Amino acid sequence: MNADQEELDLDLWLNQSLVQRQNQLKNQFIQLLEAVGNSISNEELITFFEKSKGKKISKGNDLLGFPYQVLDLIRDFDKESGMNIRLLNWFGNGFFVLIFLGSKISVKSDLLSNHGFQLGLVDDPWDFGALILEKKVSNSPILPLKQNDSFEIWIKELSIESKAELTSKILTVELKKILELELNYNV
Repeated sequence: MNADQEELDLDLWLNQSLVQRQNQLKNQFIQLLEAVGNSISNEELITFFEKSKGKKISKGNDLLGFPYQVLDLIRDFDKESGMNIRLLNWFGNGFFVLIFLGSKISVKSDLLSNHGFQLGLVDDPWDFGALILEKKVSNSPILPLKQNDSFEIWIKELSIESKAELTSKILTVELKKILELELNYNV
């Protein structure tokens, strides 16, 4: 055991108020993601992307040391013909919307750039540390050649409000804007 692990922070461990506040906040965000997910019908998703597999909320306690929650819409993770829209609530780091595009799908980059999205410059589309913390993104609408074995990823940080209803509206409007984009299938 190293020196940092010799003493347990028992005050933090027994701080019921802090644990209860964090759990309450996690539950509030889950309810928020549920409301946003329910505001988009499965039919709308299929109209936008016919291979849509619907919506799913996931959560975890340790994404680089911080809890996280995601709402995935479309959920087709095929690296060539797939697509996913992800709302990521990463405690301690922010709230983000990400668009994953398979190698045979493209969106005019200026459409995404004009909506405040940045192109991810990461080899691994799941490397949120590099993408978000190290800000490996580009504001340039000119795309590099797409890797055939990976997703193209676009990201936008969202400002959220303390009022859950207002935040729900902001997130729903953001998703509706994405669902209005014109995709190009290079199949």
